[in-house]
Amino acid sequence: MYKCALILAAGQGKRIKSDLPKVLHKVCGKEMVKHVIDSIRKSGIDDINVIIGKGAELVKERTADKNVSYSLQAEQLGTGHAVKCAEEFLRGKKGVVAVFTGDTPLIKQSTIERLFNDHIESKNSATILTAIVDDPTGYGRIVRENNEVSKIVEHKDCSEEELKISEMNSGIYCFDIELLLDALSKLTNNNEQGEYYLTDVIEILKAQNKKIGAVITDFEETIGVNSRVQLAQAEEILKDRINIMHMENGVTLIDPKTTYIGIDVEIGKDTIIYPNNILEGNTKIGSNCLLYQNSRISDSIIGDEVDIQSSVILNSNIGDNTTVGPFAYIRPETTIGKHARIGDFVEIKKSNIGDGTKVSHLTYIGDAEVGSECNFGCGTVIVNYDGKNKYKTIIGDHSFIGCNTNLVS
Repeated sequence: MYKCALILAAGQGKRIKSDLPKVLHKVCGKEMVKHVIDSIRKSGIDDINVIIGKGAELVKERTADKNVSYSLQAEQLGTGHAVKCAEEFLRGKKGVVAVFTGDTPLIKQSTIERLFNDHIESKNSATILTAIVDDPTGYGRIVRENNEVSKIVEHKDCSEEELKISEMNSGIYCFDIELLLDALSKLTNNNEQGEYYLTDVIEILKAQNKKIGAVITDFEETIGVNSRVQLAQAEEILKDRINIMHMENGVTLIDPKTTYIGIDVEIGKDTIIYPNNILEGNTKIGSNCLLYQNSRISDSIIGDEVDIQSSVILNSNIGDNTTVGPFAYIRPETTIGKHARIGDFVEIKKSNIGDGTKVSHLTYIGDAEVGSECNFGCGTVIVNYDGKNKYKTIIGDHSFIGCNTNLVS
């Protein structure tokens, strides 16, 4: 059966108080909307349409690598209106569409799979993702009859009996595409806000005696980020999830509370990570590495049995059995070979360093090709810039550079 997804990402997010569109705020180093896209993709859904509005061009720019299509919601007139703006994407399609919000970065792949599977297997016209909460104040309640959903009642409209219901609406749904399109044509904005609500689609389908189901998930997966406080809460939840996953895969985290690992980072088993390390982007750490305290590693590949102390490594590759730091700065487009030694207060930029080479302390190497088994004395500088142009230095194997040497490219 054909399956696709819509992501509502048109709002600015007034409560987050930012010039940046809300869905582009990051959780564990990745934009919230990209978390949602990636979880949907991992669940096997390739056809994804993002509904954009405020900051549309910036949202398109930041998600350009995700191979999604876009629909424009020029005016924000409610969730139902947002989905109506994607009618062109849906028209002519038969199958199932799920509707997500771009500010729910904690939604899991397994939950998305369960939502689709339950919707299809139960032959529902619509399926709502719900959660059980101790205090559902402010949330729409799910009213059931014979285990089927009969309606969604907004908190302000609840009777005393309905206020006791602890099952809440997450705002994430599955629909039969053709039935959704038909219901959207019947939506009205006869309410105090003058907006078109997606929840009204459930009422329209129920009035047609269509089957409405619900899938219950953990409340934390459904949390929508509307403020900086909620952004921090989502960060903490996802950070804990990531750290637990790595520990279960054989990585030792001395203090998980002070270890920050991005969601796309890969780490080999028996690596030990001390407190206050930040691992970002598409970083890959090998096995049996020692990451001592206070390092930042971003978009880099670290080999096996590498020791790193209190250093910054950006967009670079470090070979097996190499040591880096303390206080080294490895700048982008640097490759360091195996069994090398990069010591304290060394800066390397856009250079290749051969196997077994030692750059022990207080040295700058930029735009250079350095061979194997070389030794750099303290205070060596590659002079690669004349004020207008940058030039390359080439140093062969087994070279010995003494202290306080300037190599003019």
